[in-house]
Amino acid sequence: MIRKAVIPAAGYGTRNLPVTKSVPKEMFPISGKPALHYIVEEAAGAGIREILIIVSRGKNAIIDYFDKSVELEHHLRKQGKPHLMNHFPFPDMHIQYVRQPEALGLGGAVRLAEPFVGNEPFALLLPDDLLVDGVETLNRMIRVYEVYKRPVIGLRRLEDKSQLRNYGVVQGEWIAPSLVQIAELIEKPVDKPPSDLAVLGRYILPPEIFSYIKSTKPGNGGEVQLTDALRAWLQTAAIYGMEIKEQCYDISKTNEYIELQWLMYQKQLDTK
Repeated sequence: MIRKAVIPAAGYGTRNLPVTKSVPKEMFPISGKPALHYIVEEAAGAGIREILIIVSRGKNAIIDYFDKSVELEHHLRKQGKPHLMNHFPFPDMHIQYVRQPEALGLGGAVRLAEPFVGNEPFALLLPDDLLVDGVETLNRMIRVYEVYKRPVIGLRRLEDKSQLRNYGVVQGEWIAPSLVQIAELIEKPVDKPPSDLAVLGRYILPPEIFSYIKSTKPGNGGEVQLTDALRAWLQTAAIYGMEIKEQCYDISKTNEYIELQWLMYQKQLDTK
């Protein structure tokens, strides 16, 4: 039912300066592959066949990575190493791009996807968050959407309550194991977050989200927040959150990025 995915990759990566001045955060290497490669594999594994990647100036490395390299393939054949081409990232799907000329928040980026999405529901995958078993998680979220036909947001329970100020936080009623009907959604609460459930970078959204994004007023820095659009939607319709218990790593945080590197290295050793 979900055939399309949108991956916002237009941010400046300010939390990871100075390296992100020239290297997109989405291209940070993890066990020989960039982070974005894992997100695309996650989408492909969940049956998605069309992806829109939202980029910005200086993100050409992303476009080049998923492009065909005729010169490199010729060189490998000439060197007698054609087997190395098996590692090239050519998933069985259509990938296209749109450039965001100015950083106007996640809502502003998602709005650019409307012509691509059309009248279909779609997956929104934020490449900062890498899941060890992302395919199974995305499939579960899709199944929830197929039952309720309403927005589904990925949630992560944070043990360190001081970190909640860096995320959207939800409160609601548990209606099934790992499934909550959201009653309140707050973006980066400074004081007294309503729960310990933080919004994770995985969403299944109906196309109606675009009308709410368009009517959402810009906040600090002129940015339009997706959370604000979802809060407005909450006033008239149900929105669901699915707790994700699989291991998740935020690659913009150095400690989590290093932990993920070590985990993927160990997984590689186990498969040899």
